[in-house]
Amino acid sequence: MTASADVVVIGGGIVGCATAYYLAKGGMKIVLCEKGVIAGEQSSRNWGFVRQQGRDPAEIPLMVAGNRLWQGLEAELGQDLEWRQGGNLSMARDEARLAQLEAWIEIARAHQIGTRIVTRRELADLVPGFTGPWPGGLYTASDGQAEPAKVAPAFASAAAKLGAQVLTGCAVHALDIAGGTVAGVRSENGPIAAKTVVVAAGAWSSRLLRGIGVDLPQLWLRATVARTNVLPALTGAGVWAPEVAFRQRRDGSFNIADGGGADFDLDVEALRHGPSFLPLYRANRGSVDVHVGLPFAADLAGRARGLPGTLRKIRTLDPAPSARRVGNAVAGLGKVAPGLGEIHVVRAWAGYIDMTPDYIPVLGAADGPTGLVLATGFSGHGFGMGPIAGRLTAELILTGRPTLDIGAFRLSRFHDGTRIAPRNVI
Repeated sequence: MTASADVVVIGGGIVGCATAYYLAKGGMKIVLCEKGVIAGEQSSRNWGFVRQQGRDPAEIPLMVAGNRLWQGLEAELGQDLEWRQGGNLSMARDEARLAQLEAWIEIARAHQIGTRIVTRRELADLVPGFTGPWPGGLYTASDGQAEPAKVAPAFASAAAKLGAQVLTGCAVHALDIAGGTVAGVRSENGPIAAKTVVVAAGAWSSRLLRGIGVDLPQLWLRATVARTNVLPALTGAGVWAPEVAFRQRRDGSFNIADGGGADFDLDVEALRHGPSFLPLYRANRGSVDVHVGLPFAADLAGRARGLPGTLRKIRTLDPAPSARRVGNAVAGLGKVAPGLGEIHVVRAWAGYIDMTPDYIPVLGAADGPTGLVLATGFSGHGFGMGPIAGRLTAELILTGRPTLDIGAFRLSRFHDGTRIAPRNVI
């Protein structure tokens, strides 16, 4: 392992790997540290949607640029990512929900995305055999999908070819600070000196940053996904209906999820950051189930052993999927697409989404210490944003001025009196 670098990137998910790639492309000496394997956690466990549609207005310029990146990414990285630009479709449960989706059209027009409202009658052309009582939905033809397990490793491989050192099984458990400036990191393989450190550690970011007195409000939300048997072709669009969210993969199988919600495993962080998330919880209490039990006990045990011990013990967050949500997703897919035939679950899994109180990431230089850059808290939107977030993070380090405005994603918004409220509709 090298003893020094220009930049140390902490985290081998899609954002960390993309950051390492674009920094290496810019000629910097890069070390990427991942405690487990590349894309071991949420970067390989998500649905695989790449969407501009329905996002917070602050994210839209990033995703418009990001969508263009995705279209050329397979050629740039020299890898098959199963990229497919088949659109994204979000169905409304009732007229009130349709009105929310319709209001977002103005944002789409301002950015020339081409999103439109579709009626129930128009669905027959978009998704033949799709049934349901919905009054309509939101459709963006230019959105797409890709295979999550392939993308972060492709970025990591491309970064390594450009000279970046990609270390797996190498947990960073502390940042070294000298005189208010980043001096490097302490990893289980030894110290690495660097004047810049990028924390792209996903769900672990808040715990790592707490060691240097940086407060990042972040909670873990458990999301369950299942994969079906190979089924007849239905649509190339990613679909989010009230009963089920799904995308059909290239081999004909489906990734499916309960369209109605997720699970929250209460831990000690919830006691610390809970007040920041109360407005979010109140708005979504009908779709989030709170669980108290083993995760809370495990978190207490982890705090007793300390972060270094915890990171060595938990190489990959691998929470149990919810059998109830898998059942809901299977039933939902059968209900909305009865012509698919018999649906079987080939496998199911879960992952922890790193949530912020306003559903948008923390991206950019921290107020202190100097040299600390954050790229985390993507709140379930990180897969689609990964390439552009990595490029912008690299631009910030390489030139001091990213090509897109990332001011809305500053960490200080949680502490400077800014009104914190989600503005996304999906």
